[in-house]
Amino acid sequence: MALPDFIKSLFEKSPENQGQSESFLPAAVEKFLKLESAGGILLMLSALVAMALANSPLSFLYDAFLDTPVEIRIGNFSIAKPLLLWINDGLMAIFFFLVGLEIKREVLEGELSSPSQVILPGVAALGGMLVPALIYASLNGSDASAIKGWAIPTATDIAFALGILTLFGRAVPTSLKVFLLTLAIIDDLGAIIIIALFYSGNVSMLSLVFSLIFLAILIGMNRRGINRTGPYIFIGILLWTCVLKSGIHATLAGILAAWTVPMQSATGKNHSPLRELEHSLHSWVAYGILPLFAFANSGLALDRVSLADLTGPVPMGIALGLVLGKPVGILGFSWLAVKLGGIRLPDTLRWPELFGVSVLCGVGFTMSLFIGSLAFEQGGPDYAADDKIGILLGSLCSGLAGFMILKRVLKQRPLP
Repeated sequence: MALPDFIKSLFEKSPENQGQSESFLPAAVEKFLKLESAGGILLMLSALVAMALANSPLSFLYDAFLDTPVEIRIGNFSIAKPLLLWINDGLMAIFFFLVGLEIKREVLEGELSSPSQVILPGVAALGGMLVPALIYASLNGSDASAIKGWAIPTATDIAFALGILTLFGRAVPTSLKVFLLTLAIIDDLGAIIIIALFYSGNVSMLSLVFSLIFLAILIGMNRRGINRTGPYIFIGILLWTCVLKSGIHATLAGILAAWTVPMQSATGKNHSPLRELEHSLHSWVAYGILPLFAFANSGLALDRVSLADLTGPVPMGIALGLVLGKPVGILGFSWLAVKLGGIRLPDTLRWPELFGVSVLCGVGFTMSLFIGSLAFEQGGPDYAADDKIGILLGSLCSGLAGFMILKRVLKQRPLP
């Protein structure tokens, strides 16, 4: 049962109570969960709660919660990690599994299925990753530890960006939503490639061999037309375990498993295993996993933050990469593609609106926090705090600036 349906069921009236007065709570819950911005709102609330706890007398409880040891043991085989790493390596693998499902669906029949639809947002996404990385590297290139965070400002948080955009309702042209959605999908794909290439540790060949075996089993299941989702989930968990032990980041197992799930059932076009899994997981990820991730990774004790910390090269590199690098890269590469590459801007899309969305893409939050946890997990507590400062500052400024710009430019567009 999807999470919104589960929540609604808690408040639905039983048959014997059908004649009683109706409660306002089910309608309020349903209305909130139907909002496209609901996921972004929950992310923001989770981050605020984490910040409040980290700066309260109860901060020791917050730290103890994240440091809680969790172990799974079968004979001599064990996985022992603090709860924070179970969230980042385990639950986030489910998030990446959902991302993989969404990307595969978009490639087969969505916004990524037509090359003409992909070129402009693809070029824009490339600029939106390259320029922020260069800005960060220019400020941190001389520090061998700090430079590991070069990919942090390259990410865009699709939940926040789309959530803010949908606040404008019908004033937003469909072409602008499609552009942002396609750019974000390509941005996620870029983040996956970056994690695979640059944020994996020492590789265990034995675990890697078992990972390849389980991946081959998943591919074979797809080729043989196995449509039930249960076997894909079971073998996917085994794949995740082996990838975790191999030294390659475990969340990549989610992507690999997702790409083996069949789009269409061999028994009929009305059943799609991929869509079934995507629908089942979306609510759990949006309303459960991502808010929990934000809660676990956003707690920053402000009493340890000084003005020097705010203006340090790591937080400034991240903040400037998000606030300046994202719009310069996205808008600049889009302009070059149109002027030099012969690519045409959609008729219903205007440059001021594209500028507003490019600023909005500087909200990195979830993906930036995740990449930061990989970049600085062995970089010392100072870097771990610095990256949160830069991400929160850059994302907040980008979100506010993007909202104000879009509010101004969309006001000039007549409602459809």
